[in-house]
Amino acid sequence: MRTTVTLDPEVNRLIEEAMRRERKSFKQTINDAIRRGLSPRTARRSRAPLRVAVHHARLAPGIDRGAFNRLADELEDEAIQSRIGRRRR
Repeated sequence: MRTTVTLDPEVNRLIEEAMRRERKSFKQTINDAIRRGLSPRTARRSRAPLRVAVHHARLAPGIDRGAFNRLADELEDEAIQSRIGRRRR
């Protein structure tokens, strides 16, 4: 079936990128994209959902959580200062 469609420039760019990446024709790329977009959600999901085991960590008594943020800030400040110092030389 022949149909005329006007594509947005961004959509056209995406199609051209997919054609190069997948080494497929314009027709095949468009048909594949429309099939993926209009297929039921269950059919689109080919991989199992990612499951991550939760680890409940406890800090040892006397360790301040805020100290970790202060340490990270100090390390970041030192890194920035060293970069600035290298540029000035």
